[in-house]
Amino acid sequence: MKAMVIREFGGVEGFEQAEVAKPGVKAGHVLVRIASTSVNTIDMMIREMGEGLPFSPQAPAVLGMDFAGVVEAVGEGITEFKAGDEVFGCAGGLGDLPGTLAEYILADVNLIAHKPKNLSMTEAAALPLVGITAFEGLQRAGISQGQKVLVHGAAGGVGHVAVQLARHFGAEVYGTGSAGEQAELIEDLGATAIDFKAESVADYVAKHTGGEGFDVIFDSVGGANLNNSIEAAKLNGQIATTLSFLELDLSMVHMKGLSLHVVFMLIPMIHNKGREEHGKILEALAKIAEAGELKPVIDSQRFALNEVADAHNRLASGQAIGKVMIDIA
Repeated sequence: MKAMVIREFGGVEGFEQAEVAKPGVKAGHVLVRIASTSVNTIDMMIREMGEGLPFSPQAPAVLGMDFAGVVEAVGEGITEFKAGDEVFGCAGGLGDLPGTLAEYILADVNLIAHKPKNLSMTEAAALPLVGITAFEGLQRAGISQGQKVLVHGAAGGVGHVAVQLARHFGAEVYGTGSAGEQAELIEDLGATAIDFKAESVADYVAKHTGGEGFDVIFDSVGGANLNNSIEAAKLNGQIATTLSFLELDLSMVHMKGLSLHVVFMLIPMIHNKGREEHGKILEALAKIAEAGELKPVIDSQRFALNEVADAHNRLASGQAIGKVMIDIA
């Protein structure tokens, strides 16, 4: 089968088209012909850092995690999927799991679900990593109807899904982003846009919560922005973040009685523990999508398999609005 292989970690020039062996089916797995895959920030980190990350595959490697496609064969003992089923998932591209920049993937059945019927292959392939991340973070933060939820980075890959899921769960949603296209997208998704460059945290907390703070904060920016989340949270509030690689003074977390949830959705894939939870979340996401309450935004620029380098550059540019997608079939 055709695949894009990276033989040396570093720049995008390391991608090389190659013919590799098509995987055979085995127990507990399904063989999927991939129609579409996406580029996530973690894909770029692995490509750049390689062995600097403990969960990186060894070179030569096929990267890529998300996919949607059609089941071609099922392994022994599998009854919930059959050949011809349309599926989606996040099942490769790290450790010993071959990735999705290829025509086929052998996917752990616990890491996939039936594709939402009302989404295209490209739209479905945009959802798994960001959808699982957003769903897990909001659930762990105990989101409930009527709460005021703030999403940082609300126009980003994870953020724009978190906005839609928070609304599905009945929350009143606010989202930070830049003025212009990002703010327009946030408003289109049903949230109140906050221009983080023009408004201070104190200003928008006073404006939207009467100075009380937000019940739940989903911080898809993370890092130093966690200080803004801590400031914006109400007493005994909840913060979920996707990035916490930093040293942080937790004094105000203590003084406000906050709970901090760090979401790293790759853990089940890396450690082969609790993978079935991802399948369950994907099933839930599919139902929410089919109810018309979740639809990923796709960037206007689309790429073919042999244009992976351009796709990585597009995401790195910061110019993409929505998920950067690679159509394979």
